Amino acid sequence: MSKLSQPHLLGIKNITREDIELIFETADNFKEVINRPIKKVPSLRDVTIANVFFENSTRTRLSFELAQKRLSADVVNFSASTSSVKKGETLLDTVNNILAMKVDMIVMRHASVGAPHFLARHIKANIINAGDGTHEHPTQALLDAFSIRERFRKLEGVKVAIIGDILHSRVALSNIFALNKLGAEVMVCGPPTLLPRHIASLGVKVELDLKKALEWCDVANVLRIQLERQQIKYFPSLREYSLYYGINRPMLDSLKKDVVLMHPGPINRGVELTSDAADSRQSIILDQVENGVAVRMAVMYLLAGANS
Repeated sequence: MSKLSQPHLLGIKNITREDIELIFETADNFKEVINRPIKKVPSLRDVTIANVFFENSTRTRLSFELAQKRLSADVVNFSASTSSVKKGETLLDTVNNILAMKVDMIVMRHASVGAPHFLARHIKANIINAGDGTHEHPTQALLDAFSIRERFRKLEGVKVAIIGDILHSRVALSNIFALNKLGAEVMVCGPPTLLPRHIASLGVKVELDLKKALEWCDVANVLRIQLERQQIKYFPSLREYSLYYGINRPMLDSLKKDVVLMHPGPINRGVELTSDAADSRQSIILDQVENGVAVRMAVMYLLAGANS
């Protein structure tokens, strides 16, 4: 079994380009599997995986769970809202109790930046970061890059604009790391209040004008406005945000080329994307969802290989 260079997937910053390419090659094979009449393989039949989510999640959690079942793993689901965390139990105690049940791998989402890294230093199971605060969301970046590669047959030289709430987005940071490692050109675009101060130091172009960003890029990865993470108002209203940074069909039609549209979900329809844009032939949003299962299957399969 092939292996990644790391025993965990804590962030894209921690892995190599070779790791990413190995994940993509493995995901290509698993994508064939999930499109067969019999979608299951026995690859992780003796592996127990715990999904430990301290934040709400629908898409990521379902995608991981489906990927685990496709690999024939035993799955344990843990939700903080119905657990002893509510009684004051610490993160380490919670996870050690789960590990006492002989769990081999943990998929974790947590509101605190660095929580998966903390666990990786203290426990022996493989850790997959399913999102830590506003830091990273590595499997989302991998499935995004995989989807771009699928459409363009390459990533080298592809121009990708990440548009919207860059400041609060763990998806944006992981995407920047992944795309830079794979040779794509990256631009961020959004209101000045939603762009981190030193974002250009990550090797990306910065553009405040949405039309100019769309004219430049081959792919627009549109991010959700994360109102739940915003403690103050970063723009006057959602209506005004949509007026300046929302993408609609007439705007796309005015461009001299077809720009591929992506979105990590869930979409605020009518805010960052109108329905006629989100559901258009230029959108690969549903491809991202399908690819997410194959990519997560690949990550878990390869991490399990680190223990073999």
